[in-house]
Amino acid sequence: MKRFRSLAPAVLALSLVLATLVSRPAAAVPAQSPPSARPVVSVGQGRLAGQVDGRAEEFLGVPYAAAPVGSLRFRPPRRPARWSGTRDATRQAPACLQFSPFGLRDPGDVSEDCLYLDVYRPRHAAPGDRLPVLFWIHGGGYSQGTGTQFGGRTMADLTDSVVVSINYRLGQLGYLAVPELTSDNALLSGSYGLMDQIAALRWTRANIASFGGDPADITIWGQSAGSASICAMLASPRTAGLYSRAILESGPCDLLQAPSAAQAADEASTFSAAAGCPDPGTRAACLRTAPAADLIAAAGTHPTAGPAFGDGLVPRQPSQAIASGAWNRVPILIGSTRAESRFFVALSQPHLTAQEYTDQIDTTYGQAAQEVLNHYPVTGYATPYDALSALLTDSTFACHTLSTARTFASQVPTYVYEFDDPNSPTLYGAQVPGLDMADAHSAELAYLHDFTMADRPLTADQVALADDMKRRWAAFARRADPSLPGETRWPPTHAERHTVLTLTPDHVRTSTAFAADHQCDFWAGLGSPGDGRRSVG
Repeated sequence: MKRFRSLAPAVLALSLVLATLVSRPAAAVPAQSPPSARPVVSVGQGRLAGQVDGRAEEFLGVPYAAAPVGSLRFRPPRRPARWSGTRDATRQAPACLQFSPFGLRDPGDVSEDCLYLDVYRPRHAAPGDRLPVLFWIHGGGYSQGTGTQFGGRTMADLTDSVVVSINYRLGQLGYLAVPELTSDNALLSGSYGLMDQIAALRWTRANIASFGGDPADITIWGQSAGSASICAMLASPRTAGLYSRAILESGPCDLLQAPSAAQAADEASTFSAAAGCPDPGTRAACLRTAPAADLIAAAGTHPTAGPAFGDGLVPRQPSQAIASGAWNRVPILIGSTRAESRFFVALSQPHLTAQEYTDQIDTTYGQAAQEVLNHYPVTGYATPYDALSALLTDSTFACHTLSTARTFASQVPTYVYEFDDPNSPTLYGAQVPGLDMADAHSAELAYLHDFTMADRPLTADQVALADDMKRRWAAFARRADPSLPGETRWPPTHAERHTVLTLTPDHVRTSTAFAADHQCDFWAGLGSPGDGRRSVG
């Protein structure tokens, strides 16, 4: 397969970093239940008192690991301390330190002490109910975002399930493979953020029965960088037996390639020097005591590439491990949005001209440029923005979702969706005036979560679609089959016959035209800029 220079790398690099452009809103003080009505559970560290919110109960800001500060910075997560009495669990924890320039609404609401999770359950759920558990990992390019902006109240109430949403270390605090740091852990890994995710998963498995959840029925679920994290979990022997199913949104494993341990170490050394810690002899101590602002500043020119492979945590490239069958085999639900790359093109090249479009194609594809232009002629679209968005959507997210799904489908039951609402909200603060950004990367988030970062509320028809999607996701978590009684059946896909459930407000339907719609045969024959180590996600 031919290789090409990455098309508009600035566009593609935005994919992970901007996946949650604006993080959680400023924390609000929740309306607390009367003391006598507050739900109380017992976990390994002690008792928790949550609160009732509508028809669901929530336990917020629950520590799943010790604060990774001081001597614990750049070390695997440690067990959280026990507490005496009953801990209040009615306020969400701060976000982890943010390493991208797209800050929070409350930039001060961050901390290195951030390894907390939120649990949502149906009202009156009780130990022994054995409800399915949906374990959510947020996206954000491994550099920003927070689990607190993804509420699970509606999902828990509507589907009679338990939802867990987590924080994990971001940027180089979460992913830094400096040999002087990795040598002091048994895994020889600098993927501390992935270790956090696994620690949260282990905490969930150990304690979720107290909330009415089933520790033997946990579905790991993520979007963008969260989906790539799940690819790594699927390939990690450290997670075997911790979950029963996996949901991957807008993060196909063969697009989001992990760096090798050697590459990660080289990048970590360059970053360390930029952060003021160039000397290998003092580097570990220097990084552990460096002001966080210095680390964030250095990441501006040396962003993290996320979890690496080739260590004790993730021995092999996840996509290769999955293709070979050497992975933690579980049923899979995977999909993408209809126009993923609109988001990235809008934020990087919103006023692209026809000549600039043609020049980019010529530069990227060389002798194959005319063939690409024949398939994506600028005159065939309303604007050059639309042409480039279609090209990038097809060559990266769509066709790699297809190929990843086919790999999974040859080994386990696999269900594929495409989200397609031509009027979907955009992420708050991301809408570029005059551009159609519906169906872009992250468009589905407002339909699956109590997501506060959509730029407008859902309409009645969109709420109906959102309820249908939540029920299907939970049905998959409950019995590994997302079909619903009385609704359009969602058949599993097959390596030879690719069947997709199209999720749209007016008519949820199955389709076998996904590959043709996104010109995947063309890209398979040509080779795409998304091949090789990823710069998107």
